[in-house]
Amino acid sequence: MNASPQISHVDQTLAFRARNYRDRIALAVTVIAARMLRYGLAIVIGWIGMMKFTGYEAHGIEPLVANSPLMSWMYSFLSVQQFSDGLGVIEVSIAILIALRPWSRKATALGSAAAVLMFLTTLTFLFSTPGWEPSLGGFPALSGGIGQFLIKDVVLLGAALWSMCEALTA
Repeated sequence: MNASPQISHVDQTLAFRARNYRDRIALAVTVIAARMLRYGLAIVIGWIGMMKFTGYEAHGIEPLVANSPLMSWMYSFLSVQQFSDGLGVIEVSIAILIALRPWSRKATALGSAAAVLMFLTTLTFLFSTPGWEPSLGGFPALSGGIGQFLIKDVVLLGAALWSMCEALTA
């Protein structure tokens, strides 16, 4: 683990390419965007993870988990709140690992890889939970409740993949 924050491989590569004013502006925006992407990802995962400790969120994810062939078995030995609490611990841990990028690229790569698995899992809920709007003919019309809630995970999956690859190639 590094003792102090380091400039990432991406930042160094872009700095080398910045030859004129336009390139320097593009470099600055790219660096800001990369940091917003990574720390935005960490904030979103951490925030959602903290919400898992509330009854509101625990019961909100209950139909997703109960309909999932990958996770429904968890309710055979955990209560709705116990499962949600465990998921909250995992999500907050993932967020912390992703946010550690200035100090440990390995921690960020691990947290980002875990986020990739998490988002791939949650995207399966699109197919296992009734989330298609029947009044619009079903697929591909997403319902306002579950379908639209889950589709954002496609973008979050992309952010997690980028974060993992950036940390691995630094």
